[in-house]
Amino acid sequence: MKTVSVLGSTGSVGTQTLALLAGDRDAYRVRALTAGNNAALLAEQAIAFGAERAVIGNPAQYKALAAALAGTAIRADAGPEAICEAAAIPADWTMAAITGAAGLRPTLAAIRRGGAVALANKEALVCAGEVMLAAVRDAGATLLPVDSEHNAIFQALATGPRDALEKIVLTASGGPFRTAPYEAMARATPETALRHPVWSMGAKISIDSATMMNKGLEVIEAARLFDLASPAIEVLVHPQSIVHGLVCWRDGSVIAQLGSPDMTVPIAHALAWPGRIATPARRLDLARAGTLEFAAPDLERFPALRLARAALEAGGGAPAILNAANEVAVAAFLERRIGFLDIAAVVAEVLEAIGPHRADDLAQVLALDAMAREAALPVCRRRAA
Repeated sequence: MKTVSVLGSTGSVGTQTLALLAGDRDAYRVRALTAGNNAALLAEQAIAFGAERAVIGNPAQYKALAAALAGTAIRADAGPEAICEAAAIPADWTMAAITGAAGLRPTLAAIRRGGAVALANKEALVCAGEVMLAAVRDAGATLLPVDSEHNAIFQALATGPRDALEKIVLTASGGPFRTAPYEAMARATPETALRHPVWSMGAKISIDSATMMNKGLEVIEAARLFDLASPAIEVLVHPQSIVHGLVCWRDGSVIAQLGSPDMTVPIAHALAWPGRIATPARRLDLARAGTLEFAAPDLERFPALRLARAALEAGGGAPAILNAANEVAVAAFLERRIGFLDIAAVVAEVLEAIGPHRADDLAQVLALDAMAREAALPVCRRRAA
């Protein structure tokens, strides 16, 4: 029986992970589940899976969680420190799916404990890549990528020796504004930006997909995961979202991982690795899919991708600054305080204002995160005015 913990169990990746666990209850024992604010769903999940501990990030939700778990043997906790404690509980496999910079400390706690960590929080490597990877080495942990693109590369890299690698290719759907004129993007509302043509995701990642910042963050994450320089990571727009990633070898071979656009597949791969388990994902029918399209990204209409690559190449704390400014700007857009095109503009202004900084440990990373958020707020207010 494999012991598992799910950090961020009430989100999209978390709920899909639990759905897979439910398919074979005898194979898994749930140790800890954590969530940010949804105490009702967290309690329901904890009871259904007989979890040992359930932790809600928002202390104001503790009473609701404790009441829902009254009469069970499940321990209820609340607050950021309690989430880190839950992440450190010994488990064979941990899903790290807490969105944003809030997931940094819990993910690091899970890594330091050792075992296998399935990484769905891209910010962990974007903001604190060197810190996280050093912890992986020190703890002898195994980092398994869950993002569909990185999981695809992880699978394709197994087909050849590393010294024969030329480059990798990450694919991007292009989001809801792939073919939209600049003027339409300037008028975009949260409703139109959230309307992703292929994937069903949370609000933050859906907006990042619309700006293509999500792909920029994935370029940074891929550089950390696979120890690659920026020129060895290419991005192609592929609206069908069937080819998730490609690996190009020096003999001219290109190995691609294909599948239906369903996060269940990469989650299941990480859960069963190095084996395979069955999933309910729709099987890929290439004859029905028909034409597969590929195109270079438009960096003029989607400057976020260019900003992310520049942050990767600048190194140090630049990716952490980029991520924090983007989180603030996306929140402002969702609250209708700034326009869609303002998101990348805010990020660019914050990056320029703060300049280069070191990010040698988690304390420095978190300090940069706070600094960038504070710098982004007045930029958002000025643009709103």
